[in-house]
Amino acid sequence: MDNLAVYLNSQFSLIQYLEFALRIVTACACGAFIGFERSKRFKEAGVRTHIIVCCAAALIMIVSKYGFADMTLADGTIFSGTRGADPARIAAQAVSGISFLGAGVIFKNGNTVKGLTTAAGIWATAAIGLSIGAGMYAMGLFTALVVALLQIVMHKFTVGGDAYATNTLIFTVRDRTDIYALLHPYLERWGAQINESSVSRSDGDLLEYTLTVRATRAIGYADIDAFVRSHPEVLSGVNYSIK
Repeated sequence: MDNLAVYLNSQFSLIQYLEFALRIVTACACGAFIGFERSKRFKEAGVRTHIIVCCAAALIMIVSKYGFADMTLADGTIFSGTRGADPARIAAQAVSGISFLGAGVIFKNGNTVKGLTTAAGIWATAAIGLSIGAGMYAMGLFTALVVALLQIVMHKFTVGGDAYATNTLIFTVRDRTDIYALLHPYLERWGAQINESSVSRSDGDLLEYTLTVRATRAIGYADIDAFVRSHPEVLSGVNYSIK
């Protein structure tokens, strides 16, 4: 079989087109594999997003590697005006450009930032697509497996900041009620701390407190109900779990 340069400087063979297609299909499969785990957790970027990112990254890498091979002849002769050209720049721009897409799934809720893991997953998916587009099937498939397994394992066995659950607690209390003093023993019991709080007048002498709380475990409705029942001056309590 003639060397690759001969094919690229004449026209792509059917075998080469099929091999390029196989790279793109493999990239789509890897993107779907990672995206499926994200969609199971109701994340903004799911299967379709990861498939498109990985597929496009693979195509970018194919173009980056082979799209400019006609700049030289089979014997290595360089066409006039093309010396010093760097086709790999196309793939390099995908590494930084994909960050803008990842930024779209990051949002801030009070003192809590969400979407960082999904954004990092999109960036990793693009890298997997680039590697498969370059023909490094083994590394792309292995990395897809590692990323998906890490997501699953780290969600089951959380460590560090990931181990904390964020809740928004809303209490309606009578005026002059020190909600912080009442909550203090419960916060110690839940292993929680208040990150952000606000208060507004609800109706007449009633006040509504909105608290953003981080705890070592998710605060359940039973916990809030027990707190409200123990303090008559607290008229109602609502819990919105963010994580």
